[in-house]
Amino acid sequence: MKFHVVNLGCKVNKAESDAITANLLAQGNSLVGEEEADTIIINTCTVTGDAEKKTRKAVRHALRENLHASVIVTGCAAVIDPGFYQGLDPRISVVQKDKLTRGSDALRVGELFPQRVSVKVQDGCNHACTYCIVHIARGKAWSRPLDEIRSEVRALEAAGIHEVMLSGIDLGSYSYESSHLDDLLELLLESTDEMRFRISSIEPCSISDRTIDLMANAQGRICRHLHVPLQAGSSKVLSEMNRPYNAAFYGKLVDRLYAAMPELSLSTDIIVGFPGETDDDYHETLKMAKHARFSKIHAFRYSMREGTPAAARSDQIDPRIKEQRLRTLFDLADELRLRDAQRRIGTIEEILIEQPGIGTSESYFRVEVPADLQVGSLVPLSLTAVDSSCIMRA
Repeated sequence: MKFHVVNLGCKVNKAESDAITANLLAQGNSLVGEEEADTIIINTCTVTGDAEKKTRKAVRHALRENLHASVIVTGCAAVIDPGFYQGLDPRISVVQKDKLTRGSDALRVGELFPQRVSVKVQDGCNHACTYCIVHIARGKAWSRPLDEIRSEVRALEAAGIHEVMLSGIDLGSYSYESSHLDDLLELLLESTDEMRFRISSIEPCSISDRTIDLMANAQGRICRHLHVPLQAGSSKVLSEMNRPYNAAFYGKLVDRLYAAMPELSLSTDIIVGFPGETDDDYHETLKMAKHARFSKIHAFRYSMREGTPAAARSDQIDPRIKEQRLRTLFDLADELRLRDAQRRIGTIEEILIEQPGIGTSESYFRVEVPADLQVGSLVPLSLTAVDSSCIMRA
């Protein structure tokens, strides 16, 4: 079979799409372009209204561009509204994702896969943020067994992988028997020789003093980079989002992180234009972004997701105001990212060489490196310059 995989959405989706690809390749199938495929697999996202629109566009595009392929729709959007996709075309099948990844231990290594391998250790979410439907699409939180994760990571190290990103829908909720995320990190450090670990998105309330100590004392084997969603800098808005922290908590967490790791790189997610967000609320968000000195901000205008409490509110923000707030936040994000990059000039960081001449620093910056460095290796290099696009040079 000739197949093609379309991935939409988060890092967990990407890890799952890569697992689907590896499993199919291990069974003797061929990965090809969308137009040549016998089967097109679309791993969908439905986190916002905009994400849902992109998913439906991708499905229609696959049907239009390849008139003979069967189309498998899987993932979050398919869970929420399977009937819509099944009704689009007789060539479409809605398939649960675990049926596509079950039954193979194929490693995601080689030219077709990233040098940084995302290992899913947790899935599902027990929170219910009022703008989000993922807790319904993914179900209750669950975690993979420690030994299973350790075996996969050790196999990846044996195959030459030097960086693993631990990922999950609510990664910080990892809990297997009596072990939590910090226990998992310690176990993986002890079970590997030189592998570097990166924590993907983690909620503010999940970062303990022990987490901070582990990162600070791991000598870079746990990347001193965290992606900690803020969503809003106004405590009023955070409460209406049903986020389990307020602005003061987030600000104090940032202070603790930088006190323990002055070299920390901190990225985040921010939503602008949440229903009822006032100018004062928005400026509180800008104030927090400056306080946190984010190295990267994933900024989004609020997009109504049908079926969520926020979408039913009558105080939706004018789209023009949302767009203006987003542009201003983008400008601030660019300024903060450049400032963080500039403070790293003259420092030495280990760079993961991802392709000839290009790598990623521990602090999660794209770096131009000498073209003769071995792809997949971790190399300590001095950061010497940064351009206006925040691409660094070593």
